[in-house]
Amino acid sequence: MLQTQEIETTKGTITNIILSNNQETSVVVSNLGATLLNFKTQDKNGKLQDIVLGFDTIEEYFSNTDTYFGASVGRIANRTETASFSLNGETFQIDKNEGDNNLHSGPNGYQTRVWEVESLDKSINQVTFKLDSPDGDQGYPGHLTLKITYQLTDDNQLKITYQAISDKDTPLSPTNHSYFNLNGHASGSIENHLLQLNASAYTPIKDSTSIPTGQIVNVEGTPFDFRHPKTIGQDINQTFDQLQFASGYDHNLLLDDPNLQTAFATAVGDKTGIKLEAFTNLPGVQFYSGNFLNNHPGKNQASYDKRHGFCLETQFFPNAINTPNFPSPVLKANETNSYQTIYKVSIE
Repeated sequence: MLQTQEIETTKGTITNIILSNNQETSVVVSNLGATLLNFKTQDKNGKLQDIVLGFDTIEEYFSNTDTYFGASVGRIANRTETASFSLNGETFQIDKNEGDNNLHSGPNGYQTRVWEVESLDKSINQVTFKLDSPDGDQGYPGHLTLKITYQLTDDNQLKITYQAISDKDTPLSPTNHSYFNLNGHASGSIENHLLQLNASAYTPIKDSTSIPTGQIVNVEGTPFDFRHPKTIGQDINQTFDQLQFASGYDHNLLLDDPNLQTAFATAVGDKTGIKLEAFTNLPGVQFYSGNFLNNHPGKNQASYDKRHGFCLETQFFPNAINTPNFPSPVLKANETNSYQTIYKVSIE
């Protein structure tokens, strides 16, 4: 079932779309930032739980440049060193918004813009948002047209599809920045969630700037080894420089076999039994354990603190545009690229 909801704000009318299926699972997405606002599903006791963190009012999403709750991030997710890059012999400067570096493409991100609701398809429970990003927008080359489609299936898959074309070569690494708490968004720490990641290597960071060194390191013998299920908190407080740099997990892992048929991640809420499986055809995932949440006001007057949510941000590797040995995030001129990430919920 698909329903629309118009909300009047200080910056005009915003459209929220409610997608629901025959298992009582539902999501709410908004044309403000193509943002995922709510994701409700039944727990092992049949009680509905909203499993993503977010704000109490739509107005708060206009300044979603701190936590990025539920955000669609672009053009480049994650960090770009010195907030600059070279492409085709030309150097481009983008906004510095994290020290000397750029995070999530800066303060004028796609998550704070009003997107066009391009299409609604009730027959397949799907909405497509469209954003035109002109040449020079955020400092990037090329007029980019980006479409993001959300579809909720009857087998509890939330499919997020990115389709993009640009009239010039441009870097593109979009992601969804939802924070999950499978015990319910207001239930506190996620450290007792079980997590498995099919990732045998990660990209270590230089220091607290979280810029990768450029190395690719095997997870064997490190806290980043989630190849077998373990709780998120099992190793998070180890005396290990990478964890200390980021106050926990905030690192890119290389997916062993990124595809849309085999889950790269499986997480289970210890209190609810809600299981989340994630699939993607992107090469990496930024696993973030919510280390910098600090008394953030949330939905239903909740307060979100450190490690109250975790993110599985599928993307190209951080700073890939400046790291030749990483997979290239460059979208070639006049070619259409399509990426997809799927979050599937069930009961363990």
